[in-house]
Amino acid sequence: MVLEMEESVNKATLAVANAIANEKSLERRITKERSLSQDWHHKATQALQAGREDLARQALEKKAVADKNANDLAGIYEQARSTSVKMREQLDALKRKLEEARARQSTLIARSQAAKAQKQVAQSFSGVGSDAFSKFDKFEGKIEKLEAEAEAFEQLSGENTNLDEQFRQLSSGATVDNELLEMKRQMGMLGEGDKQAGGNQ
Repeated sequence: MVLEMEESVNKATLAVANAIANEKSLERRITKERSLSQDWHHKATQALQAGREDLARQALEKKAVADKNANDLAGIYEQARSTSVKMREQLDALKRKLEEARARQSTLIARSQAAKAQKQVAQSFSGVGSDAFSKFDKFEGKIEKLEAEAEAFEQLSGENTNLDEQFRQLSSGATVDNELLEMKRQMGMLGEGDKQAGGNQ
């Protein structure tokens, strides 16, 4: 698309160049005709000064033709100049659009690549390539089952804590509870019921 825009800009540039060249050509022709008009006017003056009215008349006739040509070309020139101005404005607008497209081109490419990557990830989660994940989950499930069986056998074989150990943990738990209650009391975090319970202990 950017290449098509560049081609359009190149064609428009060529058209504008031709329009400007035509404008300049008309301007030169007008200048030439006006110069001829002045030249014939000068010759008519010379002829009158020499007493040659017939030559002066012929010179003035040539001057009239040059003036008419200059006037006719002036109208065409103004139209050509107006056309070239509009074409240059259109070309400038086209160039601005091209520059904008070039600036957006890299952004659009990056967005396209990101969208493709996102699509691939989404496909992976929607079932594409899920066999490996399924096998891994089954393998993890087997390990968890083996761990549970090992723990059950440990309990059955009497390798758990004995009665003394249980009492020691009970005593340790009571100490921790008392310390926690005391910290709450010091921090003002106890309600009335908690304070009474702490006092009873």
